[in-house]
Amino acid sequence: MRAGAKSACVPLDFWNGCLMPKWPKQLPPLSPEDQRVNDDFMEHWHDVFPNRYGLADRWSHSYPSKNRPAQFLRTLEIGAGLGEHLKYETLTPEQEQNYVAVEYRANMAERLRKACPKIQVYLGDCQTRLDFPDGHFDRVLAIHVLEHLPNLPAAIREMHRLCNKSTGLFSIVIPCEGSLAYSLAREISAKRIFQKRYHRPYHIFISREHINLPWEVLGEIAPFFQRVHCAYFPIPLRFEFCNLFIGANFKPKALPDQSTIIPKSL
Repeated sequence: MRAGAKSACVPLDFWNGCLMPKWPKQLPPLSPEDQRVNDDFMEHWHDVFPNRYGLADRWSHSYPSKNRPAQFLRTLEIGAGLGEHLKYETLTPEQEQNYVAVEYRANMAERLRKACPKIQVYLGDCQTRLDFPDGHFDRVLAIHVLEHLPNLPAAIREMHRLCNKSTGLFSIVIPCEGSLAYSLAREISAKRIFQKRYHRPYHIFISREHINLPWEVLGEIAPFFQRVHCAYFPIPLRFEFCNLFIGANFKPKALPDQSTIIPKSL
């Protein structure tokens, strides 16, 4: 894994006979029915995963909660889903009021608002500029989110903008996408459930969702954040092939001129 690799500003892929920018990754359009299925399965999977695969779910959410800053007030969680992570947080009333959860899918954001009325829930896209001032958050959480983002560099830049440069912490959990262990686990879990529920090929869904590999995610993070901690699940060795997830904590780097890399409109 090239954890310390730095990506070029505009990496190029040779696709369909033409040089195309790597970011944002271009995904084929979905039919209305395919979009409905994708949204429905994402919501269904968030219900199924903690109940059927509790050990993996607990590790995914325990890692950020156990490795959080000693002192913090404001939290931003992107791709907050149905609010599963909040079950693993012990927050003061003030910390709870200053917990901002951003969710892209309207069906899931609505359930999140009902389940967690004391936090702030925003329907939005973390790949665009969010309506908060620079350095507003003491911690930023991305739990099983970064692998999904077609414009990953834009999201990383925005998380860097929003994270407090002095005391802030960026905490992520990503799958070991492409590893032997993860591929085998998928065959007996999500793929089986999807095909039984919808009677259609799973690759139509997953080929649009897990589009970023671990080395891509960590490579895009490296120019903006310094890694301070890392852990692997279920085997505590820094090898992807035998593991399912990677958890990591990062401190934001002080960049010379933020305005040159953070556009007003992404």
